[in-house]
Amino acid sequence: MSETDPLGWFGRWLSLWVALAIAGGVALGRVLPVIPGTLADLEYANVSLPVALLIWLMILPMMVRVDFSSVARIKSEPSGLVITTVMNWLVKPFSMFAIAYLFLRVVFSGLIEESRADEYLAGAILLGAAPCTAMVFVWSLLVRGDSTYTVVQVALNDLIMLVAFAPIVMVLLGLSDIAVPWSTVALSVVLFVVTPVALGRAIRTRVIASRGRDWFETRFMDLIAPLTPIGLIITLVLLFSFQGDVLLDDPLHIALIAVPLSVQTIVVYAVTLQLMRWRRVRHEVAAPGALVGASNFFELAVATAIALFGLGSGAALATVVGVLVEVPLMLVLVEHARRAARRFPTALSA
Repeated sequence: MSETDPLGWFGRWLSLWVALAIAGGVALGRVLPVIPGTLADLEYANVSLPVALLIWLMILPMMVRVDFSSVARIKSEPSGLVITTVMNWLVKPFSMFAIAYLFLRVVFSGLIEESRADEYLAGAILLGAAPCTAMVFVWSLLVRGDSTYTVVQVALNDLIMLVAFAPIVMVLLGLSDIAVPWSTVALSVVLFVVTPVALGRAIRTRVIASRGRDWFETRFMDLIAPLTPIGLIITLVLLFSFQGDVLLDDPLHIALIAVPLSVQTIVVYAVTLQLMRWRRVRHEVAAPGALVGASNFFELAVATAIALFGLGSGAALATVVGVLVEVPLMLVLVEHARRAARRFPTALSA
């Protein structure tokens, strides 16, 4: 792998592979629907177990890389964690509601009937209330982020999610009797954070003990690095094989839903990155922090939308569009974050 591209030759063409994965997933769902249909049935508490396994592939190299002995130094520069946490929980859910309401209920009122717009708005709310916990490890790797900070930020978000996700959704949807599936949230935390962190730590400890730190950092990490792009591409194929028919049936509404989701992502990213710059947060923390702030935990949003409103609902469709929009857009923001590195400090703040 090169110093400028942590995913090597694959990373240089990542946008192409993502586009091919999306197209391949849609085609798979159309040509061989029995495959995604069978895999979709493999779930527990509305969480897809095949998707969970693939996410492990994506984030395992990041988890193995983490040196937990360095976690203690986070207290010496807390600004990055504070900014991202505030954006995730005090700003992002409400800005998503405001932006989605503006476009879906006002700007596009002549193109979307009111009842359908309300369903799309519900899906957008579910996306905004669930900050990213899995894909962000890929974005952090691409911007050469501080892996320790990324893990801590994700763990903190998931702990907050356990108590804040349902109340925020209830307030923004205006449904006092909404039944948010707590088992889905709890299981997602276990699958997407606790398990890979524990596995990564066990592998790191075992390899260093048996082969030494130098071999671990030079040879072993190069050996497992391909797991990230492999997991990413197969995950996208699987997700879009599940929902390909839905996306093809209503292309106009897909485009309309994509507008507020894209605006929200760009605005939150830009504001978070600028706050990081004002606070002189080093780039290794600022870049992944801004990307955490901008991205969504679409696995949880999709599962919750299906559980609350049904597979064929507008809310479920909006969350799937969130996946369609987020991956290509986040690749653009990753490139911007990398180019912005010269405007940030790279050493620990005094």
